[in-house]
Amino acid sequence: MSVRVEQASKWIYAGVWGILSRWFRVPEHPPALPSSSGTSVESFKPAIGFLKYLKFQFWVGLFAIDLTIFVVELIILVNAPTMGLLLLVPALFFAIVPDVIIYLAIHLRYDTTWYVLSDRSLRIRRSIWIIHETTITFENVQNVSVHQGPLQRWYGIANVSIETAGGGGQQSHGEGNPWQTSHCGLIEGVADAHRIRELIMSRLKQSRSAGLGDEELTPARSGWTSEQIATLREIRDLIATS
Repeated sequence: MSVRVEQASKWIYAGVWGILSRWFRVPEHPPALPSSSGTSVESFKPAIGFLKYLKFQFWVGLFAIDLTIFVVELIILVNAPTMGLLLLVPALFFAIVPDVIIYLAIHLRYDTTWYVLSDRSLRIRRSIWIIHETTITFENVQNVSVHQGPLQRWYGIANVSIETAGGGGQQSHGEGNPWQTSHCGLIEGVADAHRIRELIMSRLKQSRSAGLGDEELTPARSGWTSEQIATLREIRDLIATS
């Protein structure tokens, strides 16, 4: 029986996701990211443990909120039966409808999250209502760290935090991104966080030691900003790979 319920829920969600993805024109594929000739671009999503982690938080919050609504409704029914009956339908509405919306939002958040890693930069895409894409170039990265709480450890996931120098070289597309600050990018819920950190650090070292083939092109020497230099490099890479 539980297997049938799970299959039914997946079928319903697939239908809802199909409608919403067409409605909001959500891209089906990960974002493109230019890279040097002969290098690979790695695209990946959060681990399935991240979805389970979000669902656990959802069920805990759901229990607390719905229990509060139930207790308040029960108190009203005991002390004012007429008023309690009148409030029964609104209470059920506020106990059920927001839960369904939040449950769908969790899946949508998971399905719309992409991380793309090239030899020179990282691009992060999130959200469905307003697509947020943030590009971080490695020459502006100051620190890469791994964070893992007790609950994340239980689900076998961790976050990778990328700190940049004053936000330089980080280009954001979309307003009010709640997952990004002006000086930090966040890779959430990955199972191989330490591998990703070491990969970013190795490419960061290559960027600084080799100069990416254009040592003269720096903010101090050219007078351009880091954002302008990052854009010029992306245009150069596109021309080289076309």
